[in-house]
Amino acid sequence: MANEEDDPIIQEIDVFLARSLLEKLYLFQYPIRPASMTYDDVTHLSAKIKPKQQKVELEMAIDTLNPNYCRSKGEQIALNVDGTCTDETSTYSSKLMDKQTFCSSQAASNVSRYAAAIYKKGELHLTPLHGILQLRPSFTYLDKADAKHREREAVNEGGDSSQDEAEDDVKQITVRFSRPETEQARQRRVQSYEFLQKRQAEEHWVHLHYYGLKDSRSEHERQYLFSQGHGLAENTELIKSPSEYLMMLMPPSVEEENDKPMAPSNVLSMAQLRTLPLADQIKILMKNVKVMPFANLLSLLGSGTDPTAVLRCVQQVALLVQGNWVVKSDVLYPKDTSSPHSGVPAEVLCRGRDFVMWKFTQDRWVVRKEVAAVTKLCPEDVKDFLEHMSVARINKGWEFMLPYDEDFVKKHPDIVQRQQMLWMGIQAKLEKVYNLLKEHLTPKKQEAQSAHPLLVSGEQRVNMAKAKVKQNYGQLEKELQKQKAEMKSNDSSAKTDVPNIRIKEEPVSVEEPMDTSAHEGLNNGLVNGLHPAQGSMDPVNGHLPGGCMDRVTQELKAFVSSTFKKQFVLTLSELKRLFNLHLASLPPGHTLFSGISDKMLQDMVLDTGCKQILVPPLVLSFLHRLLPHQMS
Repeated sequence: MANEEDDPIIQEIDVFLARSLLEKLYLFQYPIRPASMTYDDVTHLSAKIKPKQQKVELEMAIDTLNPNYCRSKGEQIALNVDGTCTDETSTYSSKLMDKQTFCSSQAASNVSRYAAAIYKKGELHLTPLHGILQLRPSFTYLDKADAKHREREAVNEGGDSSQDEAEDDVKQITVRFSRPETEQARQRRVQSYEFLQKRQAEEHWVHLHYYGLKDSRSEHERQYLFSQGHGLAENTELIKSPSEYLMMLMPPSVEEENDKPMAPSNVLSMAQLRTLPLADQIKILMKNVKVMPFANLLSLLGSGTDPTAVLRCVQQVALLVQGNWVVKSDVLYPKDTSSPHSGVPAEVLCRGRDFVMWKFTQDRWVVRKEVAAVTKLCPEDVKDFLEHMSVARINKGWEFMLPYDEDFVKKHPDIVQRQQMLWMGIQAKLEKVYNLLKEHLTPKKQEAQSAHPLLVSGEQRVNMAKAKVKQNYGQLEKELQKQKAEMKSNDSSAKTDVPNIRIKEEPVSVEEPMDTSAHEGLNNGLVNGLHPAQGSMDPVNGHLPGGCMDRVTQELKAFVSSTFKKQFVLTLSELKRLFNLHLASLPPGHTLFSGISDKMLQDMVLDTGCKQILVPPLVLSFLHRLLPHQMS
């Protein structure tokens, strides 16, 4: 009593319940707009509502004369959305983005606890809210611009498709007679996203007239927020005992049955899962995951689970592919069901999916067009099969999503052998059904099941090449410094200008002369580079006269020395190319046309003081860029 005396009642306020706008009052929220920046003064062009879905769309004008408005961008957006033509279907008739659309979403599904209150003359009038909606800008005009862009691309390309996975224009049409729908199938259909979207589209828009905040019609409608009658008959719901009134304000929370999952396999926690029998646990996991290594399956079942019992149960609902377990087709497509895409019965779907699984037992890669050509199923069904167990790779096909589980194959050879026998039986059935040809039965890579595939990324290859270049570069640097020290100790002035680097050795033939026939057009009818009248220069039994041989040696030595003064590192094939170009520039009858073999050219390179190094091609190209800077 003392507390009540210390806290006296200052004022009593009568509360009235207004019913005039009982199912018409909505609260609009703009979550991405500050409270200080309202839309009260913005021109509202149109408004529409779907009452059953409580969905509202408002179309508001944009101030194009505002200095912050980018006119060029507005024109570009209008051009992308509507194109150059202007008709009744155009989004922006002024060829300028001059309006934007706001689309609503429900902020709360249960608004029975919320009301709009207005206080006037010591009275508080409450009106229950029918809905709380949050409005955000809609960007559907971007979808329209994207559709226009795709249409233009299709026209430019002439309808051709360059994708390897593109299907042919001729498609098979399946005629199916509808069977009576079961109650379970009807519940799944009603709860599907496609059905909900279709039901939402069926409700028509109701167009509304928007009145501003200061409009006389708005002032009139605001009067309905007050209770029209102040008698007791109008507010009998508020004449309650304190406990009943408190219960009305704060009702106990009751879980709705619609929030519960329809089936345990739909939304099931791990705690609920482990209360089920082991066989049901494995079936639910495999049905949801579809492809799983045995080690992962054991970890999901708990630490105390017997691996032998798991192996016994998993073979009932899954098959072994690439050392991993893939759920069986009849688990995903039970009897008396059909394809959601084409209406094909479950038996046909199971055969098609078994064919895809069998292909993955032969190879890690599968091409979708080959599967569609054999199974004669629609592209959507084939794509579903492949997405269950593989990943699409651009310009390659579909690759099995998990690596080959070599550990399981080594630990359980008896299980592997039993699964191979099952696959042999499935293969025999597929051969009879699909009349498989020899190329369908022969795997492209026999080693796919025998060894773990080695996958090296492009970045790893680059790093390996860089490491190899650094290693070879260090060795070459040491050898180069050593050769520089030797060059300084020697007083041979004739050899100091030529780098001490030998040409990479390549297999040569001692007897085979260098082919200079490519330059016949430049020799004006010469035979082997010589005029027929110059018989004194012809080799006799493959040898040249003594004086001629000395001149050939001097000319060849001069060519090699001048070449290596310009280019410090050369392969034998590159040197031969340069020598052929040198021959083409010489006058007819020159001594070098006597016939220079690869052996003579290689010996002359070694005689001039060059040395031979054996390097990979990548390091050789690196030396081409590095050595000119160091030798200078």
